[in-house]
This record gives sequence, C-alpha cells and structure tokens, in this order.
Amino acid sequence: MALPSYADPLERLWHRTYQVICALVFIFLIAPILIVIPLSFNVEPYFSFTEKMIALDPEGYSLRWYDTLLTFGMQAPEAPRDGAWFADMWENSTWVNAAKNSVIVGFWATILATVLGTLAALGLSRPEMPYRRTIMAILISPMIVPIIIIATGMFFFYSNPCGIIGVECGRLTSTYLGVILAHTILGIPFVIITVTATLSGFDQSLIRAAQSLGANPRTTFFKVIMPLILPGVISGALFAFVTSFDEVVAVLFIAGPDQQTIPRQMWNGIREAISPAILAVATILVVISIALLTTVELLRRRSDRLRGVTGR
Repeated sequence: MALPSYADPLERLWHRTYQVICALVFIFLIAPILIVIPLSFNVEPYFSFTEKMIALDPEGYSLRWYDTLLTFGMQAPEAPRDGAWFADMWENSTWVNAAKNSVIVGFWATILATVLGTLAALGLSRPEMPYRRTIMAILISPMIVPIIIIATGMFFFYSNPCGIIGVECGRLTSTYLGVILAHTILGIPFVIITVTATLSGFDQSLIRAAQSLGANPRTTFFKVIMPLILPGVISGALFAFVTSFDEVVAVLFIAGPDQQTIPRQMWNGIREAISPAILAVATILVVISIALLTTVELLRRRSDRLRGVTGR
C-alpha cells in the first residue's frame, strides 16, 4: 500500500522500516529454497557451491542428478534410450516408483479427504448442529497433535484394527489402503477449514429460495451450494494433496517396502548415502508446491468475486 502524500517524516521512516523488515523476513524464509535450486545443478557430488558455479562457468552445472532420478535402480541404465530403456525405467527406477506411489496415495487420499471433509464442513456450518465447537476441535486435531504421536497411534491401531472388539482381522500396515487412510486423516482438517471458511460467506437464503421453487435437497446441493463453494473445496483438496505428497512420518510407521513415497525415499537417501539427487527431487517438489499455491490463490480470488468481495 502506497504511503499517503500527507504523511509526516516519522510515518515515512516507519513505512521504510516496515518494508525493510518484511524484506528481511521474506529472505529468511525463502533463502533455503533459493540455495537448494542451483545446488541441484551442481556437476560435482557436493552440497556446496563450487568455484565454477560461483564464477557462473557452464562446466560447473549439469543435469546429472536429474538423470540419476531416472536411472537409479534400473537394470540397464547405460543401455540406448529406446522403448526398452523407458520400460526398464518405469518398472525398476527407484525414484520413479516412489513418484508413482506418491501420486497414487495422494490421489486417493485427496478424494477421500475432500469428500469427508466437505460433508463435515457442511454439517458444522449449520447453526442447529449440536456441539459444533467440540466436534470441530476433534476433527482438526490432526493439525495440532504432533505427527509422531498420530503416526504411533496409527501404527498400533492399523496393526490390528479389530483388536478393540476382540476380533482378528487383516493388518493395514504395509498396505496401500493403510497409507491412504493415514494420509486421509491428515488431510481432512485442511479441507474442513477451507470449506468452512467458504461457507462462512455463503448466503443461506439461496437454499431457502431453491426449496421454495421446488428443488429437492440433491438438486439444491449440486445446483446451488456446490458451484459457490467449489473454489473452497478445490483449495482444500489441493492442501490435502500437498499434505499427502510431503508426509514422511506416517509413511515411516505404516508403509512397507512396496509403498515407498518420494519423502520416504528422500529420507532413505539422507540416511544411507547422501546424494545431490535429493536436491533435484527437492527442486521438483518446490516447483510443484509453487504451482499448487498459485492455483489456490487464483481459486481464492475467484471465490471472492463470486461472493462479491472486492479488493486485492
């Protein structure tokens, strides 16, 4: 916001100081990301800038670590890059398989979290809902309780889900279903918060108007409510997907060797053999996060326009 022309010298001084403070905070937050991105192009297997990189020598930069993401774990990484090579990469590359697991788990966890979170937000938005605050606190508790506690509880519960009633049933640990359910639990609070925020500006008279015109509850929801809250639903889904895509603690407790996700594979790489390929993965994740956050911001602005809110 521009400073008004009638501001006195003290106000101008504070305005400049405020801008400097904001710039320093921004640099403090963004500096780790700005460092990771160029290091992912380092031709040497180091986690620091080389002399050639500092001198901006093209020989100091390479895509070798991005190539490693494709070839690590392949049976014949040096073979000609034809159809057989890509088939080998798709089936055997460690990082590619981790990416596939992340997408699969993230997709289904997002679907479940979005559906359940939206239904919960719709119920909590009704004024006649009893114990709304208590239920809301319970539903968003996965955001507040330390993830290590949640993951530990999930591990013991998923090891024998029916044990609480004295019945032996299948284990959910080391299964895709178990990982998906765990990520669903972690993603639901984000959907509830975003959809609830969208519903806070929803005009309830539109529902009564639709009912007075003969619309049944299903038609009212899909023709009146859903189009107006859709930006909030999509925003919540994106947050749930990002939460699933970045989660590592729950995967460490619940997933098996076949359910390794990208964050878990990064953890393995840091623990077993440090490689700059991790920086390449981090750069890709940063790009994905920026794209998703941009989408969320565009949806927020669209939601504001639909609700008649103006401003920046």
